[in-house]
Amino acid sequence: MKFSNDFIFGGATAAYQCEGATKEDGKGLVCWDVYYKETDGYNPDPASDFYHKYKEDIDNCVKFGINGIRVSIAWTRIFPKGYGEINELGVKHYHELFKYAIENGVEPLVTLHHFDTPYELNKNGDFTNREVQNYFIEYAKFCLNEFSEVTHWATFNEIWPWSVNQYITGTFPPGEKYQYNKTVECIHGMLYSHAVIVNYFNDNNINGEIGVIHSLESHYPYKKDDPSSVEAANRVDAIANGLALEASFEGKYSQETLGRVNHILVTNGFEEFNPDPSDIEEMKRACDRIDFLGINSYSAHWHKDYEGENFHHHNGTGDRGTFKSALKGMSEEIKPEGLPRTDWDWIIYPQGLYDMIMRVSEYENCKKIYITENGMGIKEELNENNTVEDDQRIEYVKDHLEVVLKANENGANVRGYYLWSLMDMFSWSNGYNKRYGFFFVDFDTQKRYPKKSAYWFKNLSETKELK
Repeated sequence: MKFSNDFIFGGATAAYQCEGATKEDGKGLVCWDVYYKETDGYNPDPASDFYHKYKEDIDNCVKFGINGIRVSIAWTRIFPKGYGEINELGVKHYHELFKYAIENGVEPLVTLHHFDTPYELNKNGDFTNREVQNYFIEYAKFCLNEFSEVTHWATFNEIWPWSVNQYITGTFPPGEKYQYNKTVECIHGMLYSHAVIVNYFNDNNINGEIGVIHSLESHYPYKKDDPSSVEAANRVDAIANGLALEASFEGKYSQETLGRVNHILVTNGFEEFNPDPSDIEEMKRACDRIDFLGINSYSAHWHKDYEGENFHHHNGTGDRGTFKSALKGMSEEIKPEGLPRTDWDWIIYPQGLYDMIMRVSEYENCKKIYITENGMGIKEELNENNTVEDDQRIEYVKDHLEVVLKANENGANVRGYYLWSLMDMFSWSNGYNKRYGFFFVDFDTQKRYPKKSAYWFKNLSETKELK
């Protein structure tokens, strides 16, 4: 059970969740800034103050054998309005961040969009709007040319969650619910924008590699021998995974996937989705040109058929057993008895990650895979020794890394694993009470404390051997 010498043992972050400094150095308004005020939500300042403390966090990477870091560029630090005038202080900051990471042997994997659309652009339809897509494409082109020191790029983080949480569950700004048409339009708009950027990257011979990061979690029928449960799981898979995978690797949507997605739309009173042929041409040109796929995976899901009205309750507090999701035309999600789950009702099922890796590996143009997010959120406090005995997290990570090794033995090409998250951070819909990091952050003092998992991961990185 050993990893290759070039395997990346990484930690993941996202700008809005870790940087803080939301009003400093010319940063523009992000959709979350307004959403939290309007909903009396969480305060993203100071988060983990990564904007000021990135050197300390990268130094911790070096000390604990973490040789890769996922970071994202905050769009409004570069273009405060999302377009137009460039903020040179933001450009300077990211140059300094990337330089420090690279000089210390911590390779940055940089994501261009991680759930933080500028406010005015989000208000104007986010990626359902072609004008917003074009503004993002121009921002992405600027970054690819400006930050030439970066050689690992991801266009988007989690297209499905960003879209579904905006327009179906209502847990992300603008907080709309059951707008299935906007969800599908947003997914497609992001997949089209991804294709444009990949083609630009290759057409201009930009140095390095470019890919996309999808949330890819396995969906299973609650009863394997029940055709209606099987179809319910397939419908959810079509909108959550099928659209993204087919666009990324086939450059089109299959009739089977479109049929299931359109069933969801029509059942909810919306028109069928018919993508523009010119968009498909762009996607087709890009599908053989991506260098890697990032897989974010935390859980797995079980479904049965559902004919009633829409109902969704998000467990954002960590009160186990409060999650409920029954979506018209899709499914009712069931949490099987006997499987472990987190306080947030996320089923712990490493086999789901294995099944997804092997599914993705069947695409001949899937050159390599990174597990770009995986981890366990826990309610934690420092003990008397100023650490956290997070054995649950160690066991979770170990079990998921075992299936990564198993997948590689069976023909997959997984080249890295990034724990979500490097240090404790602010969480979109859970605030500060859900901790994922290798390093405990005291959000009052901003002091970092390595957890037991950090020492365990250090040994793994040094020995390449799971124990």
